[in-house]
Amino acid sequence: MKEIRYFIAVCLVILITSCKESVNNHETEKIDTLVSLADPFIMLHEDVYYAYGTHANDGIAVFTSDDLKEWTKADILALHKDNSYGDKWFWAPEVYYVNGKFYMYYSADEHICAAISDSPFGPFTQVDQKPMIDGEKTIDNSLFIDDDGKPYLFFDRFNDGLNIWVAELEEDLITIKTETMHKCINVSQEWEKVWPRVNEGAFVIKHNDLYYMTYSANSYESQFYGIGCATATDIMGEWTKYSHNPLLQKPGNLVGVGHSSMFTDKDGNWRIVFHAHQSDTSIHPRNMFISYVGFKNVNGVDELYIDPDFITPVLAKP
Repeated sequence: MKEIRYFIAVCLVILITSCKESVNNHETEKIDTLVSLADPFIMLHEDVYYAYGTHANDGIAVFTSDDLKEWTKADILALHKDNSYGDKWFWAPEVYYVNGKFYMYYSADEHICAAISDSPFGPFTQVDQKPMIDGEKTIDNSLFIDDDGKPYLFFDRFNDGLNIWVAELEEDLITIKTETMHKCINVSQEWEKVWPRVNEGAFVIKHNDLYYMTYSANSYESQFYGIGCATATDIMGEWTKYSHNPLLQKPGNLVGVGHSSMFTDKDGNWRIVFHAHQSDTSIHPRNMFISYVGFKNVNGVDELYIDPDFITPVLAKP
């Protein structure tokens, strides 16, 4: 009888262990299929979506997709440190197709840079390998071209925590007109004061003659990292934050949501792409998520909102 009981006990242990391993393997498989891309940016070009973000130690990676759901990572980096300023911290790239060339705006060694390529896959190169603003730490540069064709650059400065500035660009889309530098927003709302003083990751669109800026606040390490919005009637004027910010913070089971950018999909709908922490216990690697952006009329003015129901991109199976 003792032998039978012992045999049954051993079988139960083996069964329980096997079940646990199966669950753990399933969870590992699930985590591995997410698109590990922080500070993400998506560009639609010739019916293909290209995603760039903070991912590699030596430069900027690029992923592609036909449907925003399944993504494939390119075999080589779109930008490598051998072709650019900086040796580390390649962060927050954005890519724009202008006049037959692709322009990448990104941060390296906590300085904003720009590189050019003939292809969205790269190689992106800097002819003059130096920061766009020399002698000062700046990050998170984002291009905006207005209806009249005038280019502007939004970026973060480290002169009171992190705050967001704008400046005009020369026609080369790289040279900043430093005399036009103008402060847009800084930490000013209670939800932004978790730690430290951070307003960062600006992205601007124009809708019905009004400028809309999404931005992120709180440390990216905080679970309360979130996305707010500010508007302006003059891009070089005063920006007013929504009183009901944040627009997105801890949606569903996600934490650490932020550093977003917006794009239009193949159907012409506005979308927003952002990152979130790996889990509620681990920050890295941060993963990419996508949702819809819309406008609702409030007292005669279109107000931007972010749909909290996001989609979870995954890596395409080989």
